[in-house]
Amino acid sequence: MPLPKHRTVDGIRKFGPLMVSTLRRERKSFRTETAVPHGEGLLIASYNVHKCVGTDGRFDPSRILSVIREIDADVIALQEADERFGERAALLDLESLKRQSGLSAVRLPVQRKGHGWHGNVVLARDAEVTATHQITLPGVEPRGALMVDLTLPAGPLRVIAAHLGLLRRSRAQQVETLLSAAQAKDARPTLLMGDLNEWRLGRRSSLLGLHPVFGPLNATVPSFPSRFPVWALDRVLANPHHLVSSVEIHDTPLARIASDHLPIKARISLGALQEQAEAA
Repeated sequence: MPLPKHRTVDGIRKFGPLMVSTLRRERKSFRTETAVPHGEGLLIASYNVHKCVGTDGRFDPSRILSVIREIDADVIALQEADERFGERAALLDLESLKRQSGLSAVRLPVQRKGHGWHGNVVLARDAEVTATHQITLPGVEPRGALMVDLTLPAGPLRVIAAHLGLLRRSRAQQVETLLSAAQAKDARPTLLMGDLNEWRLGRRSSLLGLHPVFGPLNATVPSFPSRFPVWALDRVLANPHHLVSSVEIHDTPLARIASDHLPIKARISLGALQEQAEAA
């Protein structure tokens, strides 16, 4: 028998914050049994910068650049780094970021006034870019993904940086498009990362179609909203799955105000993959 409405509301008011707080503590990070030690391997990150508008309503690109420097990743995928409509003008001073951090934006064959493709930008340190592919994703909203082949000091890596739609049906179609684009003749390890706009796990998740190609699908940490993160909208997934060693949020005072999403960070070990391949 359902509870009276007033009792349901009272219960949410009384116990809801406690339940959400507990969820946050339990899911602040994800680690595999064979996780590489802290500081080892490559640090990968994904960050929806919300067009550089913070939770205080202020447009301030300098705060976003400071958060990126805080993260200090080897490779980072940005979402919403360009204006959404019109000329899709760039919002960040990536030349300044390069001078201060060594991170360079991957250049696209047709570079308009924006940084990337549908707001998706890939930044990398000490990387040779050997291929780029701009993917248009189906759906009601204008969405896209950027696939980049990198040669890093630690080895080759393919990055698919994506921002999926708000509608569940659109996300399912976009997943199919990404899987089709990710099919390759080589065995290059691949990361799929970005704001995938899906918090659900299991059969109800619109990301279920990614399995078994990309995973682990349960490597989730809450990243939205940044002031009180509850929903795991941002993901770093891999093929092979064990490429991802750990995932955690980048939770600092500045990150909580610079955007409505917190960045997420993942450790991967390309060296371990090469050793396994040589042993085989």
